[in-house]
Amino acid sequence: MPGKIFVGTSSWSDPGFIADWYPKTLPASERLPYYAEHFNLVELNSSFYGIPVQRMVKRWCEQTPSDFLFDVKLHRLLSRHSAMPNSLPTVLRAEAEIRNGKLVLDAKLEKMVALYFLEQIKPFLECGKMGALLLQLSPSFSPTEHQLAELDPLLEVLSSHRVAVELRNRKWLDDGQAADTTRYFKERRISFVAVDAPESEHFMVMPRLDLVTNPTLAYMRLHGRNTRGFIAGKTVAERFDYQYSEEELQEIAARAAAMAGEAEETHVLYNNNSSDYALKSAARFRTILEESYYEMATPRNPNARLAQRTFEFHSEEK
Repeated sequence: MPGKIFVGTSSWSDPGFIADWYPKTLPASERLPYYAEHFNLVELNSSFYGIPVQRMVKRWCEQTPSDFLFDVKLHRLLSRHSAMPNSLPTVLRAEAEIRNGKLVLDAKLEKMVALYFLEQIKPFLECGKMGALLLQLSPSFSPTEHQLAELDPLLEVLSSHRVAVELRNRKWLDDGQAADTTRYFKERRISFVAVDAPESEHFMVMPRLDLVTNPTLAYMRLHGRNTRGFIAGKTVAERFDYQYSEEELQEIAARAAAMAGEAEETHVLYNNNSSDYALKSAARFRTILEESYYEMATPRNPNARLAQRTFEFHSEEK
């Protein structure tokens, strides 16, 4: 069935956004509403570093229109990154084993963190703005040391939500591993995160594979094509310092349109978060979709711009 496509960026409050995109006099509390006037989707990035609290989640729901969606990045401990004790609330920290100053992930703590996380983001479900949970795995999670089945207990806890998993080690898609990886995602109806990244054989750089493994949700993240920055950059601005060209955005639009033909929803998130590059890329990408692949879900009406921001799959390339 034809699907809808949602477009946004990975975060709404990166320093580059604040410096180069938001009006200078705009209060911090008004940034999300301003962002939501331009896009209908965002990834909540701060939840990777600390679990949000319900009252803030409710506030975000109140600040955004009815058709707006939040994709929520899971806490770094769940995605197998190293995490400091102070990244968890006190109630969870008290139950954790700490070794060499860092949290030790075990089955008990994983379940506790996941359940607590779901409880805190419940307002997104209640207000109808829950998109998907994003599990961005560490590059150290590789098939030489791990099995994807290790994620099963966590995925079981998260089973009431749509889950998208971004692999960060290209060995999962090597010739001898790709079929098993694809099978794992499809059998569990987990959305494989298709990435756009530099062309490189470095183990941390995933190949461009627009794989749809869950018919309810296709997911694409665009990291830019700055090879040196992506591999060696120390900050977000360094790693994702890239402005997509018009030709590249046309190419990505064709890929996203093809994915939208296989899923009920397609989420496209620009993560080239240096300066305001992601915002400019996302805006131009949306226009390309509108011009070449999609028609608006509602009649064109300048007084109904918020209702018009979700695109429905319309036709093959014109």
